[in-house]
Amino acid sequence: MIRRPLSVLRDFLSSEARGGLVLIAAAVLALLAANLDATAQLYERLLHWTTGPVLSPALGAMTVHLWINDGLMALFFLLVGAEIKREFVDGRLADPRKRRLPFVAAIAGMAVPAIIYLVVAGATPGLARGWAIPAATDIAFAVGILALLGRRVPVALKVFLTAVAIVDDMGAVAIIAVFYTHAIDFGALAAAAGTLAAMWGMNRRGVRRLAPYMAGFALLWFLMLLSGVHATVAGVLAAMTVPVARSRGAPDDATSPLHRLEHALHPWVAYAVVPLFAFANAGVPLAGVAPETIRHPLVAGIAAALFLGKQAGILGAVAIAERTGFARRPGGASWRQVYGVALLAGIGFTMSLFIGGLAFPGDPALADEVKVGVLAGSLLSAIAGVLVLLSARKAD
Repeated sequence: MIRRPLSVLRDFLSSEARGGLVLIAAAVLALLAANLDATAQLYERLLHWTTGPVLSPALGAMTVHLWINDGLMALFFLLVGAEIKREFVDGRLADPRKRRLPFVAAIAGMAVPAIIYLVVAGATPGLARGWAIPAATDIAFAVGILALLGRRVPVALKVFLTAVAIVDDMGAVAIIAVFYTHAIDFGALAAAAGTLAAMWGMNRRGVRRLAPYMAGFALLWFLMLLSGVHATVAGVLAAMTVPVARSRGAPDDATSPLHRLEHALHPWVAYAVVPLFAFANAGVPLAGVAPETIRHPLVAGIAAALFLGKQAGILGAVAIAERTGFARRPGGASWRQVYGVALLAGIGFTMSLFIGGLAFPGDPALADEVKVGVLAGSLLSAIAGVLVLLSARKAD
């Protein structure tokens, strides 16, 4: 007999909630490691330890930090790609009517923070490149906080936040591919396109074993690394070629390759890949951080965009959608609860740090300012979101 897995939705919410708590612990550990006298130098040496060959001349010799950011994070994006495809084929976004609210909320939740960032920091020379840093919500952090609040938050609102995060992950991946790609090696890019076409051909010929797709993913990752397009985009592209079978409700179809891939990846990504990324990227020395640091254009721009931009964009989009009849807010949720979740969407941790590294490569001072801004904006959003949700009633 084939063992039927748990529903991807239930598995996603539960694993992301637990993974969010591990992620928080990893971020705290990174801050401690970067600021304690006994561990600060060891932390820096570990991240920049050369551990591999030169895979790409543009990157140089592979270090621990590069393996995590350019290698392991490709698995994170493979999972993101699988979630995106499953949502459109067999999930909450399969029904065009249910796509309306998450789409408009996600688009507004990306556009308004970008505008606020540019207003605050865009006039400073060299900082406009960071406009996309506050684009995406860290779903692991946000769902982890919602899990701590338990039944105070309706399930429909958790599903809404998950859908919004998945849609703005789509936007973030597109932004990375288009705006944070430098010199292109067209030979490697053509080979990557050929690999992707071969993987799509396997799908069309009915290949349902995951091993050939994973081999194609590894080759695609390497070719994208050589091409100059950020290698993690290979994860999303590879996921789009994996076959999916409609489950017609939960539990999911045990014969669906895409569902099997999601269930196999979730524990590794939630409990290893993303916490390792947090540990490698959240450690910022706080000795030089003074109260006036928050007024630096980059720090203030990111913090304001995450805290003010996300809540304004998402809450405003939901209000306009309901007022015009375009879509209705999640069932059973009060306006205060919707506002609380809009605040939690300002937790941009993982993707914000990732895009920040792409926006300002090779500049340690700006990299530290990005971390301070992301941590400040995400912390403010988390605290305010929790306080609002704790004071919210179930219905208006």
